[in-house]
Amino acid sequence: MPIAKLTIELEIPHAQSLKDRRQVVRSIKEKLRNQFNAGVAEMDEALVWNRATLGIVAISNSTTYLKGQMEILDKAVTALANGLGAQIEDSYAEILDE
Repeated sequence: MPIAKLTIELEIPHAQSLKDRRQVVRSIKEKLRNQFNAGVAEMDEALVWNRATLGIVAISNSTTYLKGQMEILDKAVTALANGLGAQIEDSYAEILDE
């Protein structure tokens, strides 16, 4: 069964503390979980206030569906990040097949 993984690297220029960073990351994670059937997790150690890495995964029988889902998720994260004053530094998707 194919598994899709999307890694998003965020820059949060306005963050002056871990609390500011956490607000942006938490908001993005909650909105993605509510809108999509995908798992979302923070992948870094939160040592830097103005950067974060998110991992998003989805599982389906259809590779085509997963590719489309990752494109939609990437656009959604970009829109959410822009609305929260963050920027996408890098994003990359990967489909893992058995």
